[in-house]
This record gives sequence, C-alpha cells and structure tokens, in this order.
Amino acid sequence: MPLRRWGAPRIVGERRTLGIEVAQSTVEHYRPRPKKLSSPPWQAWLQHPGQELGALDCFVVPTGTCRVLLVRVMLAHDRRRSVHCNVTEHPTAPWTAPQVVEAFPWDEAPRSLLRDRARISRATLRQRVKHLGITEGRTAPQSPGQHPSVDRRMGSIRRACLAQVIVRHAQHVQRLLTGCFAYDHAWRPHRSLAMDGPKPRPIQPSSHGQGIAGPEVGGLHHHYERVAA
Repeated sequence: MPLRRWGAPRIVGERRTLGIEVAQSTVEHYRPRPKKLSSPPWQAWLQHPGQELGALDCFVVPTGTCRVLLVRVMLAHDRRRSVHCNVTEHPTAPWTAPQVVEAFPWDEAPRSLLRDRARISRATLRQRVKHLGITEGRTAPQSPGQHPSVDRRMGSIRRACLAQVIVRHAQHVQRLLTGCFAYDHAWRPHRSLAMDGPKPRPIQPSSHGQGIAGPEVGGLHHHYERVAA
C-alpha cells in the first residue's frame, strides 16, 4: 500500500527495521493526518489471557458476478496471528466444524475459543471444540464489540485488500487472503507489537545494503528491506 496511506507510527517502524531512526513527531510534521478516536491498547491481550485465547468469525464478500461468498477467519490472540481462513458460497455446519481442527492442531489448541452465535456454528462445531479440550465462549446477540480482535482484523482485510479489487470467485478470494496474511505476518509493522510483526523481523542497518521495495498481494502492498549491492 502506498506510504501516503500509512500512519506515522507504521512509517517509523518500517524505517526502524531498515536501520533508519526518525522521530514520530518528525514524520507527523511532514505527514498530517486527521484526528481519530484512539483504539483500546492490545497490551492486555498480549499478556497471559491473550496467549490462550482464539477467536473466529465470518463476513461476506460480494463478487463481480453478483454472488455472495462467506469467509471464515480464525485468529490467535498471541501476536495477532491469523491462523486459518476459508471461503465458500454454500456455508453449512459440515463445512464449518472441520476448520477448527485445521486451524488449531492438537499441540497448538488455545484454552478458550470465542465465537458468535451463527446457526452454522452450533452442534457440530461444539462437538469438535469439546474434543480438542477447548472451552467455548459465545458473544451476546448483536454484540460484535465483545470480540473486537477478529472484527478489527476483518475490517483490515476489507479495507486493505478486498476493497481494492473486483472479486471473481471463491478461489480468487482465497488467493488474496493467503497473500494478505503472509504479508501481515512477515512484513507489516503492528503498533501493539512495538512496530514489529507476528513473525519478528531483525533490524537491518545501513551497512546491509540499499533499501528496496518488493510487491506483496499482487502489488496492493509493498515490503521494504535492505539488499546488498
């Protein structure tokens, strides 16, 4: 995504990974931005409760052929990792339940899983979650604010990826999301992770070479790193 659409903290974090120290006030001076309401800090989720909590939710994606696809996203709160996503045009309970096993293998299952009250997530999903030894928590009806983590991630997916292209079919959405999550985990600076990513990145001093930009997600985003000449 172009730098003009980045916030000042993200620009500071990206430059820091390239060994360029710059004050956030300097970036804000040359990049004015409108005031926004501050979001709740993620530090609480990154402590003990967040490390044992997963969340899942779904959202719809319209296609260029006037079809509606359902995307199921699963998130692990520790380091804000998107652990699984799947796309379908015909959501059913047998389609939903196996995704929990795919997202959380036996040795990686969280202690608790937070989800909404969608009908396709009832009996079959409960049985799978119980067999994995996961405690299930459900949000109150029409209360998306009770699991803001996954809702915020879905909003980021819409704004930074799906809203920039015309979706053709389910396979197209799956490819876009796979690339989006790979970029998000490996390259995107996160404010809640001290401007690092879910996969920590080493700082590259100027002695490592010239800074270059590489396309991600079909050119919707770019990553920045130093490469020796």
